Amino acid sequence: MAQQVRGVIAPGKDQPVRVETIVVPDPRPGEAVVRVQACGVCHTDLHYKQGGISDDFPFLLGHEAAGVVESVGEGVTDVAPGDFVILNWRAVCGHCRACLRGRPWYCFDTHNAEQKMTLLDGTELSPALGIGAFAEKTLVAAGQCTKVDPSVSPQVAGLLGCGVMAGIGAAINTGNVGRGDTVAVIGCGGVGDAAIAGSRLAGAARIIAVDIDDRKLEKARAMGATHTVNSRGTDPVEAIRELTGGFGADVVIEAVGRPETYKQAFYARDLAGTVVLVGVPTPEMKLELPLLDVFGRGGALKSSWYGDCLPSRDFPMLIDLHLQGRLDLGAFVTETIALDEVEKAFERMHEGDVLRSVVVF
Repeated sequence: MAQQVRGVIAPGKDQPVRVETIVVPDPRPGEAVVRVQACGVCHTDLHYKQGGISDDFPFLLGHEAAGVVESVGEGVTDVAPGDFVILNWRAVCGHCRACLRGRPWYCFDTHNAEQKMTLLDGTELSPALGIGAFAEKTLVAAGQCTKVDPSVSPQVAGLLGCGVMAGIGAAINTGNVGRGDTVAVIGCGGVGDAAIAGSRLAGAARIIAVDIDDRKLEKARAMGATHTVNSRGTDPVEAIRELTGGFGADVVIEAVGRPETYKQAFYARDLAGTVVLVGVPTPEMKLELPLLDVFGRGGALKSSWYGDCLPSRDFPMLIDLHLQGRLDLGAFVTETIALDEVEKAFERMHEGDVLRSVVVF
C-alpha cells in the first residue's frame, strides 16, 4: 500500500521550498521504491525552483542520491530489496538507435517511473530529473538504480548521481583526456572540480583551473589542478597559452555554460584540440563564432550529457576508486544538513564557498 513520507517541494516559481507529506505508491512493473539515505543539493534543483527548466509545478526536488531498495515491481531483476544503489536520471532503454548501436550513454529514450508521487490532497508532483529524492523514500524506474559496494558512505556515493559524474565524465568519457595531456577547466564549482579530479585520474600532465574566485581556485588545487588563473583580472586565453608553451590546452572543459566562457575555451585550446561544454546554458543564450576559425582550428567541439556516462559501468568503477583511496569523493562534501535546511543550502550556493550541501536522512 502507498506510504506517507516527508519530502521537499518547490510549490511555485521562486517561492521558498517547504517540507510536505508525500504519498509514495507501491511500485508497479519496472519500478522500485528506494529509501533515500543521502541526497546532494545541486544547482539543477535551484533551476527547477526558479522555473528555469519547466513550469510543471509543484516539483519534488532532489536527484543526487543514494539509498537502499525497499521494494520492486513485477519483472524487476537487476536490483532487489536490500541493495544499496545510486540513483541516476538517464535510465537507458536498450532499444533506441543509440542503444542498438552500442552507445547507450547517448540513449534517446531514457525513462522514469510511470506512476506519480502526490501530496496528501492528490496533487501530482513532478520529480526533479525523474527522481525526487529530497524525500525519505522515492519511486523511480528500476533502471535508475545502480547497485554499488555498500561499504561506501551514502553521502559521498550519491554525488555520482549528477554533478561529480558529469565533471569526471566530461574529462574521461567526452574529452578523452589521456596521459600527458594538458587540460584547462573554466569554472571551478562542483562540476568543474570533478573535471579536474577526472583529468588527474586520467593522467593529465598539466591541469589549469580558471575561475574568478580565489577560494574556488584554492579548492581546485586540492582537487588536482597544477596551475590556477583568476580570470577576473587576467585574460584566461593568454594565460592558458602561456602555460602551454604558446599553443593552448589539448582539452578545454567549459563548466560554466555561458557564451563568453565558451569563446574563451574555444580560443584557449591547441590546434586540433577539444572543447567540452558541460556547463548548462539557458535557452536565450546565443553563440557567435567566425566559421573560418571553426574550420581552421580543427579539432572537436563537444557537449557532454551527464558526462556521457553509463551508470552500470561508471558508478561501480568510481566507487571502487574512492574505496581504494584514488578518488576523494568526500572532498566534494562541504556540509551535511537536515531536510528542512534545503532552502538555506540554496542561499549558501550564492556565497561561493560550498561545493555540495548533502541532505542526510
